Amino acid sequence: MLYSCTAQAEAALSRHWRWPHFRAAELACKCGGRFCDGAYWHAPLFLDALEQMRAFAGGRALVITSGHRCAGWNAAVGGAPLSQHKQIAADISLIGHDRHGLLQAARQAGFTGLGLARSFLHVDRRARPARWYYKRSEGLWQT
Repeated sequence: MLYSCTAQAEAALSRHWRWPHFRAAELACKCGGRFCDGAYWHAPLFLDALEQMRAFAGGRALVITSGHRCAGWNAAVGGAPLSQHKQIAADISLIGHDRHGLLQAARQAGFTGLGLARSFLHVDRRARPARWYYKRSEGLWQT
């Protein structure tokens, strides 16, 4: 469900929020008001998977560098026209994580869209599994 801003989402969801390691604000659009007011796409199963991924990653924090993107922000950052970020996806910083361990944790948590970059791991829950490398990252992910 799409909320127009983080405040609206937090007000509507605060009594039912069950994800202790994540907040709506960190998954909301980061366009800074250029195209929206910080829109947030609420997807409970996605958040459940993030919590599981964190547990499978040894309880280490998952730093979300990009979550939901409004259409304007997605275009501005060069996102794919049909990007999962236009609903909900997460780019997770690799800082403090073993990249292979984090990838395994994402798989175990049920993420089906896996984008392997130099400094982050993209995760989403698309219907048809997909895995790809971002520019100049493939060598870093080879074992």
